[in-house]
Amino acid sequence: MAGTLEYEQLNKNLEMVDGHAVKAPEDYQNPEELYQALVARVRKYHPSADISLIEKAYRIGKEAHKDQVRKSGEPYIIHPLWVGIILADLEMDKETIVAGMLHDAVEDTDMTLEDITREFGEEVALLVDGVTKLGQLSYSQDKLEVQAENLRKMFLAMAKDIRVIIIKLADRLHNMRTLEFMTPEKQKEKARETMDIYAPIAQRLGISKIKTELDDLSLKYDKPEVYYQLVKDLNARKTEREEFVQQIVAEVSKHMKNSHINAKVYGRVKHFFSIYKKMVNQNKTLDQVYDLFAVRIIVDTVKDCYGALGVIHEMYTPIPGRFKDYIAMPKPNMYQSLHTTLMGPSGQPFEIQIRTEEMHKTAEYGIAAHWKYKESGDSTKNVKTREEEKLSWLRQILEWQRDMSDNREFLNLLKGDLDLFQEDVYCFTPNGDVKNLPNGSTPVDFAYAIHSAVGNKMVGARVNGKLVNIDYKIQNGDRIEILTSQNSKGPSRDWLNIVKSTQAKNKINQWFKREFKEENIVRGKELIVSYCKTRTVNLQDVLKPKYQQTVQKKYGFRDWDAVLAAIGHGGLKEGQVVNRLLEEYEKEHKKEITDETILEKISEANSQKVHIAKSKSGIVVKGIDDMAVRFAKCCNPVPGDEIVGFVTRGRGMTIHRTDCINMLHLSAVERERLIDAEWEDTADTEEGGQYLAELKMYAHDRQGLLMDISKIFTEAKIDVKKMNIRTSKKGTATLDMGFIVRGRDELHTVIEKLRQVESVIDIERTTG
Repeated sequence: MAGTLEYEQLNKNLEMVDGHAVKAPEDYQNPEELYQALVARVRKYHPSADISLIEKAYRIGKEAHKDQVRKSGEPYIIHPLWVGIILADLEMDKETIVAGMLHDAVEDTDMTLEDITREFGEEVALLVDGVTKLGQLSYSQDKLEVQAENLRKMFLAMAKDIRVIIIKLADRLHNMRTLEFMTPEKQKEKARETMDIYAPIAQRLGISKIKTELDDLSLKYDKPEVYYQLVKDLNARKTEREEFVQQIVAEVSKHMKNSHINAKVYGRVKHFFSIYKKMVNQNKTLDQVYDLFAVRIIVDTVKDCYGALGVIHEMYTPIPGRFKDYIAMPKPNMYQSLHTTLMGPSGQPFEIQIRTEEMHKTAEYGIAAHWKYKESGDSTKNVKTREEEKLSWLRQILEWQRDMSDNREFLNLLKGDLDLFQEDVYCFTPNGDVKNLPNGSTPVDFAYAIHSAVGNKMVGARVNGKLVNIDYKIQNGDRIEILTSQNSKGPSRDWLNIVKSTQAKNKINQWFKREFKEENIVRGKELIVSYCKTRTVNLQDVLKPKYQQTVQKKYGFRDWDAVLAAIGHGGLKEGQVVNRLLEEYEKEHKKEITDETILEKISEANSQKVHIAKSKSGIVVKGIDDMAVRFAKCCNPVPGDEIVGFVTRGRGMTIHRTDCINMLHLSAVERERLIDAEWEDTADTEEGGQYLAELKMYAHDRQGLLMDISKIFTEAKIDVKKMNIRTSKKGTATLDMGFIVRGRDELHTVIEKLRQVESVIDIERTTG
């Protein structure tokens, strides 16, 4: 075949370069060449020579996308083809590759799911439907909510078929490879989303082939300066590093041969993100991170793994505390290997990973390995049980999803559980079973990891036979026994502050919500009634089922009781809900809005200034008299600040600073409610009123800091209304303070004095 060599060459070029950078795709913009490369890849591993299904998908997809181009200017079909190639790299089945090639067809072309079912069958249609994002949502919805909804849909689809997420990961990987054509803001947004959601999912499913590339690309676009500095620093010493690795590989290979262990030995530089992660976690510079590269030894059996380890430890000096046995205790994504860090001949430390071929496949392909073609045998049962273990995390997420009515909470928990910088600790149950928990976990986390009933009835814990406090931090190898009692009243709210795992937090929250649901509903109703009374809102007008449904949809609740319960336990503010109901009511009763007349008055206002009747506020507004004025609590304006008025339904006018975040983000419709306002000349004199000013101060935490700050307020005879202090693990104190001033000059004097306090880093006014 004349073309075979050419395709082999093209396949070579499609590989990642040096394990990090991706070959630029300019050379393969011809869809036909890409398609042939895809076919060549599938033929390499697929037992069946029949590729008619893939060809059909290519022809139909090419026709459906024929008038579309990507931001890079290339034909759109290039993207589905690349997704197919990435899936073929993972050696997926034909149905997955076809679904990957058609994943955008339903959303972006005239094709329907029925068309796909008819042409390719039910299985492919289900996969495509799982990957298709939700229909175009209305812009009024919060972006975060939309993202959370998409994630939920993805996980539900995964429950039916895990291949959906593998297609989604391949789709995201190609999008990340071509991110250079996006705006910098979009690049950062996509990179953060990839880092928060997609890379950790790939890690949880054990697909390191995709995970490492997603990590590196996210770093490249989220922190370009860090990324390029790393590339520069690593390239600076590339030659000496390669020589060192080659020397180690040669020595290890020779010793393996002498010990009659059949082994493949090769070296590799670790990927950028893992180096960056080490630098961040351990607060080190690149020169101080010693294991920049790893040597991998791949052997035939588990016995050989430990045999090879013995040989290695005889050759080089192992560094104490740096040996990890993931074969006996696999990671949650079923990753297995022996890791050991050793001292090289020239005093340079390096890492060695030892694993079997099967373990290597699982490490690279993760859960995707289950769709590889295996010879039929009686091992199906074993595969089934291992797959069950792999999918336990997925079940946990689906369980959260059923328990949770709030999208934002779901997303926060998900991000928490996918935290990239988190290491695990391994501990034992009294029966000797291994449990792995996030670093910093307590016996409460352990109890909930066993079962929510154990956690809810827990009264104490023993670690290695000794009674410990429930906030004890679990260490690797601890044997933990949970003490329970039927008389226990259930978890305490304080536990939420000490547990580390999102699973435990979620289960404790669920207990409180369930236990007090009736009380919360009653309390929620009372809060709404009292809010409506103080705002003179007619409850009967706004509590119509159609308005309630809009609110439920907006906040992601299943029914009205869930909304009331959320208000009752403090998850949602009654004001938010009532104002939303009012908005819906007013959409249908526009004529009754008295504010319209106010707005007309503003537009007709003559150039003269009319002083407001409530002159105590010291505000002058054009064209309006006798109107209630209040100051916004979000930005707390004081005389001397540039201000603007905002007409609020039923509450007169609110005065904001012009730099207030809430003013900067108003929609076009809301901007019509703005009115010019200014301070009266007397407002900042001695007779002027008293105004609440709020500051946020950042300082290095030290003894006596609070005393020094209090002294300044006491000497200036300033009344402090509130002071809130938080200290981070890094020793940075954040102080939120509110105090009374007569105007901007006095405020500036206070700020200047506070800046002179030792260890103060920065001071800023709150802007909403």
